[in-house]
Amino acid sequence: MSRGLLTQRRFAPFFWVQALGAFNDNLFRNTLLLMLTFFAVPRHGWDMGLAINLAAGLFILPFLLFSAWGGELADHVDKRRLVRVLKLAECMLMALAALAVWYQSVIALFVLLVLMGTQSALFGAVKFAILPQHLPSYELGRGNAWIHVGTFAAILAGALLAGVLAALPAPWSRPAIMATLAGVALMGWGASLALPLPAHADQADEGHAPPSSSAATHRRLRFRPLASLVDVLRGGVHSPVLWSAILAISVFWFLGASFLTQLPAWARVVAGGDEAMMSMLMVAFACGFGAGALLCARLSGGRLELGLVPLGALIIGVASLLLAGVESAAEMGRSLGVLLEQPEVWRMLAGLALVGVGGGIYIVPLYTLLQLGSHEARLGRIIAANNICNALLMVVAAGYGGLMLSGLGLDLQSFVASLGGIALAVGVAMIVRSPRPVLRLLVFVLVALIYRLRLRGRHHVPARGPALVVCNHVSFMDALVIGGACPRPLRFLMDRPIYESPWLNWLFRLVGAIPVDSERSDPGGLRRTLDQVSQALRHGEVVMVFPEGRLTRDGEVQAFRRGLDLILARNPVPVVPVGMAGLWGSWTSNRHGPALTRLPRRFQAKVALVFGEPVPAEKASRAGLAAQVKALKREADAVIAAGKRDISRDTPAE
Repeated sequence: MSRGLLTQRRFAPFFWVQALGAFNDNLFRNTLLLMLTFFAVPRHGWDMGLAINLAAGLFILPFLLFSAWGGELADHVDKRRLVRVLKLAECMLMALAALAVWYQSVIALFVLLVLMGTQSALFGAVKFAILPQHLPSYELGRGNAWIHVGTFAAILAGALLAGVLAALPAPWSRPAIMATLAGVALMGWGASLALPLPAHADQADEGHAPPSSSAATHRRLRFRPLASLVDVLRGGVHSPVLWSAILAISVFWFLGASFLTQLPAWARVVAGGDEAMMSMLMVAFACGFGAGALLCARLSGGRLELGLVPLGALIIGVASLLLAGVESAAEMGRSLGVLLEQPEVWRMLAGLALVGVGGGIYIVPLYTLLQLGSHEARLGRIIAANNICNALLMVVAAGYGGLMLSGLGLDLQSFVASLGGIALAVGVAMIVRSPRPVLRLLVFVLVALIYRLRLRGRHHVPARGPALVVCNHVSFMDALVIGGACPRPLRFLMDRPIYESPWLNWLFRLVGAIPVDSERSDPGGLRRTLDQVSQALRHGEVVMVFPEGRLTRDGEVQAFRRGLDLILARNPVPVVPVGMAGLWGSWTSNRHGPALTRLPRRFQAKVALVFGEPVPAEKASRAGLAAQVKALKREADAVIAAGKRDISRDTPAE
């Protein structure tokens, strides 16, 4: 199903628009760098380091100046039309670049580099802001994974092809570069013409991806890049969750820029190779990143799984330390065939690939968080704020590399070890600051190992905002199973005696469980519980309730208690009914006597969860919800009986 996105019009054109644009960006920039290295610098006597750093700075500068205005454009004008206009502008710029290559005008290429940077900065906001209009929330993770896979593959292909085309015989080199630049730009524009209607667009509409809010379309949009920069950064800081995600993404680009900048030196000094060795290192990193991004999409299974972010940081850190332990080559300039006979070279390739795997796992959930956590009317500006911070951290990465390697005189292995230390510190800090996502991931892995889950209809859980989830209560494992399967983190209610268990109380506190007191033992306990539930819902969380109040004695759904009515009276939020089957008869159920009084006898038992459509608060009642849960339980029983496997990547059609 993940690969199927690439064959569907709701995603495939956008994938190719982004991939072809990234390819052309890197082909153009590397062509300019090669012309500087082998043509302009020798002819004019320019300083090599100054020329190359000037080219890098001129490309980054538009991201700092125009990303914010690009975010405002993405929020205020038709996104689909904006993509087409920007791709048409790319065609015009690449046509001019082809002429500049033909006449070997380096000055013209510098000017076009700034213009291409501006086009990329404006496109940077809309490319992620338009994606949620075409993919539902449970597919955003897979969509972001494929976008990053395509982007890194395109970056690698553009860099490698620039060297191949530049190495062609003189009569063919420049025409080949010109034709490739112009041809790829035209292909990207053609792909933009195939962009589909948004998933929620009116079929009678003209066929555009609309602005995020009707009010925004009537607001006058002015060209004010500096004022937009301040407004966009202020809007990003306003949300602590989004600001944390932006900073975490920027750390990734800091680490990625630091690694990729030093790859040529690593290939020559540490590996003892040449350009072919550098290409192998780039291939290893890009392949590892692609594998990590797709693995993240697989592990997430349609959920926003933030617990994968610190895991990715820890993988980057450990892989960096392993890479730093490789000894430098005794001689330089060896051929690739000779190098591949050395075990140290394979350790380098494996270490760099593992760094890429960690990067793919790390970055995909963060972009998904930006898309799901941002208000639709401000998504473009939030993405723009992220792009600005990314550019700033990439500049910091260049300064950090210069300080560590030139200022402090560290060797490349020590520099890579310092990057590993930064990644490890970031991963540990994330776990200490917010352990709940990591625990949720561990719970999901544990449940997936113990049971064979069949999941259906998880997309019915609202992507954002408060909601109640109600389910039949079969065993003491119910909360863990539902918590691991739900696409959003859950706060669940549990009896206070269990909550205060001396062995598990720390865990229940950590995951945010809400204790429930008996009215007989503590008349004020119910009010305190309702207050905690209300507070969680006001903060936009999802709360899970077992309305029966106790484990079933016969495997059937019992009458719902009045606590559900009290919660809905205070908090009119949508209610998602869930039916569970497969846990009746386990050692944590009451089928063969009191639960937990005998040893487990089943392993990898089939368990089915069926999520129903959300019920508006005004239509929710105890009797009605009980009837729906019973019907969903029967459907879950049928799923198990039929042996169907509706795995976590479910769709509305299943």
